[in-house]
Parts: sequence; structure tokens; C-alpha cells
Amino acid sequence: MVVWGLGFPDRGYNIRDIGIERLVDFLKNDPQYGGCSVMLGVPTYFRDLSVDTNPDPYLHKMIESADIVMPWMVQRFTPLVHMFDVGRYEEQVKADLAWCADRHVDYAPCVSPGFSWYNMHHHGKADNAMIYPLNQIPRQKGRFYWNEISGAVEAKAKMLYVAMFDEMDEGTAILKCSNHPPAGVKLCDYEGMPTDHYLWLTGQAGKMLRGEIPFSKSIPTRTLAEK
Repeated sequence: MVVWGLGFPDRGYNIRDIGIERLVDFLKNDPQYGGCSVMLGVPTYFRDLSVDTNPDPYLHKMIESADIVMPWMVQRFTPLVHMFDVGRYEEQVKADLAWCADRHVDYAPCVSPGFSWYNMHHHGKADNAMIYPLNQIPRQKGRFYWNEISGAVEAKAKMLYVAMFDEMDEGTAILKCSNHPPAGVKLCDYEGMPTDHYLWLTGQAGKMLRGEIPFSKSIPTRTLAEK
């Protein structure tokens, strides 16, 4: 069971006042409906209670009461800076894993293929007049996605949270997508790659995570038999 959105400073509520402690306890311990594993979705910098995170330490109390924590890392890392930002991503995952291990909480780092608010915000122009490019965090034909995947696996993550299957409005979708959108419509296409390219890469990530194929920092390529 996933409870998402705790600890973000732009939410219009105080997490101490919404009954989240009772909800987690119910999901885990209710004699009739309990027995669930609970994953909490929190901001990227939950450990330090800074940057994108509400500084209230109550968040740490709630994370320690859960079974799994998943930090939302979309839009926090980009291939447009130093070494695809992969080093900073990997160090973040390593430190998160150590913090969670000390508290006996499992950890699911978030990976995503790219990002764009171009269509979500009035075709590139938001209400505050900010301009969002069509490929704000470019996919680079899957290289960015695989860099995050391999970085998390190399950091010894045991699970991954893929964002997202069908999130077209934020340009993170991995579902089958045409490279030829209707005339006049600007969308993040798959740059000429097969329509199931990101589904296939996700399958390869699962195999690598489970040790069924060798670890590789290089993006895998498909054989003719796999196409």
C-alpha cells in the first residue's frame, strides 16, 4: 500500500494534523484489514529535511513507522550538467540507503526516463510566464533513464520505483508511444526508437536488478530476436 505526498512544503496541510499516523497503523495492524506493507512517497531530500522537504522532523517519525520509503526524484537530476548528474544521483541513493538501513526501513529509489512540463503548462508557457522547453530533461534515447537505473543498482538498491507508466503530461511515460504525433501537436516522442523502447529497458532493468543479466553502466541494445 502506497501513501504518497508526505513532507512536501507546497501541500496545504500540516502532516501532524491529517491522521497519517493512524492510517499507517491501520494499514499495518488492523485485525481485519491490516497486514499491509506500507510505502511512503516523500521528497528527494527527506534525510536532511531541506531543499524540497518540509523541515518538520515528524516526517522522519512517520518514515520509521513505515516499511518502505520512496523519494520522488523526478526533475531533481538532469543529463544537461556534470556527467549526466549520475554521480550526484548515485551518491544520493547510497546515503539514503545507509540512512534507511539504520532505521530498518526498505528503500526504493525513483528512476525516470526524462521530464517535460511543456504540454502540462499551456504549451510551454505557464501562468507565471515561465517557459518550459519541450524536452526539459531530455531522454537521449534512453541514456538518461539507464544512467539512473545503473546508478541505483551500483549503489546497491534492491528495488526501483519507475516514474511513470503513463504520465504523458510530465513527459515521464514509458508506455508505447508513437514517434509521429498528429500534425501540429508537439509531444515528447521516442526519438526514432521502437515504440516499446522504454518498456523493454524497464524489463532489462528488472533482470539486472535480480542478477539475471550482468551489471552494465552502458545502455543495453536489442538483438533482432528481441525486436
